Amino acid sequence: MYHLSSQLTLGLSLKDEATFDNFYTGKNTEIVEELKKTASGQGERIVYLCGSRGQGCSHLLQACCHHAHQSQLRSVYLPFTNLIMLSPDILSGLEELALICLDDLHLIAGQPEWEEAVFHFYNRVYDAGGRVVIAAHDLPKAIHVGLPDLVSRLSWGIVYQLHSLSDAEKLLVLTMRAHRRGISLSEEVGKYILTHCPRHMGTLFAALEALDKASLAAQRRLTIPFVKEVLQI
Repeated sequence: MYHLSSQLTLGLSLKDEATFDNFYTGKNTEIVEELKKTASGQGERIVYLCGSRGQGCSHLLQACCHHAHQSQLRSVYLPFTNLIMLSPDILSGLEELALICLDDLHLIAGQPEWEEAVFHFYNRVYDAGGRVVIAAHDLPKAIHVGLPDLVSRLSWGIVYQLHSLSDAEKLLVLTMRAHRRGISLSEEVGKYILTHCPRHMGTLFAALEALDKASLAAQRRLTIPFVKEVLQI
């Protein structure tokens, strides 16, 4: 049996930059505002987010925990990418926290022990008056969970599907992130990166981080030839 201290240790992997201030809302303003309320101990008690890789679900769940901390509320961020190889007992005791953010829930589909554990977890948190924000790659009925009662629980609160960013918005976000890192990113170079890299934001941010480090090491500004050399494209 895992103790709450172990659970909290697992959840301390929040990225410093994963805050609401660093999230470009685009058409997701309503979602972000609702998440802020939930993370402050108000608003919806259960929020379910669905979005494909790179749309920002993980960023938003971590932002909720940062926001909860600012409100002096105890919270934890737990991605099933890390949890799935552990015992479902890891969920025991989480109802003591004000906010629990569970990422990549679709990974438990077809695993009866995990499905039942999450079902009971939902009931305990709800009875204790806590709040849950969950993220998965699809809507509750489409992630192929075998336990009907769990599918019902997943739909208890409000369900949001994140809106994708347009290429113009992705370029804007990339430019904003570069500016925060102290990088001068021209529109021409930004478009080149967007055209030649996979277009989900996680990959684009990773490319920007690699370029930042290489630029500092070589004392060179970001040009298309330098980007081609560093990213090998």
